[in-house]
Amino acid sequence: MKVVLLQDVKALGKKGDVVEVKEGYAKNMLLPKKLGIEATPKALNDLKLQKANADKKAAEALAAAKELAAKLESVPVKVAVKMGAGGKVFGSVSTKEIAEAIQKEMGLEVDKKKISADGAIKDAGTYTVNVKLHPEVTAKVKVLVAAL
Repeated sequence: MKVVLLQDVKALGKKGDVVEVKEGYAKNMLLPKKLGIEATPKALNDLKLQKANADKKAAEALAAAKELAAKLESVPVKVAVKMGAGGKVFGSVSTKEIAEAIQKEMGLEVDKKKISADGAIKDAGTYTVNVKLHPEVTAKVKVLVAAL
């Protein structure tokens, strides 16, 4: 019997997969627990439409991430911090401060957890940090560190 899975089932398949199982397993386990439905032509068509919709949303999200990356890469972000003698930063510039500077200057929300720098930023100058916007899109943002 063919069944369309509504949830991930261990050792059987992932949500949306069409699998061949024994009739008893389907009627006694999968169907009563709402883990799957019988693979009728209507169910298969619904599955096809859901996958097409999910693909469309994924493509839109990728395009939006690429557009956001282009905006972020076009303008350097200025971070003003307290500094001591010789241009040394008290502590270091954190990803939180970079995210707040992006929010203030460009009006774009960026999660601080998605920002990564190649080491600590402890001196005045220009640095490049990576901002992961999408699994396939990473923006390289220039950060200008200056005194308050």
